[in-house]
Amino acid sequence: MGFEWVFLAILFGIATGIIGRSQGGSFFIWFLVGSILPILGLVAVVLNRNEDTEPERQCPNCNKILKLYVQVCPRCGMDLYLPDPSETRMPPPR
Repeated sequence: MGFEWVFLAILFGIATGIIGRSQGGSFFIWFLVGSILPILGLVAVVLNRNEDTEPERQCPNCNKILKLYVQVCPRCGMDLYLPDPSETRMPPPR
């Protein structure tokens, strides 16, 4: 009776790990999350944001490249407002 639950947990762990790895995360960590919390782990990995594909912009004060959602530059402390779309860029592919 308990073997079925262990088998399902491992299958959910593998599925969660594969999806997490495809989004740039660690297979092992997502495997553990998916095995311990089977359905919630799978939902979490699907809803997880991929940091590699977030648009970027440049701080006008210190020229540091930052993600678009950053509101205060960590280098110079300048408040950043939503830039013109022509000032944003997508990160280069890896």
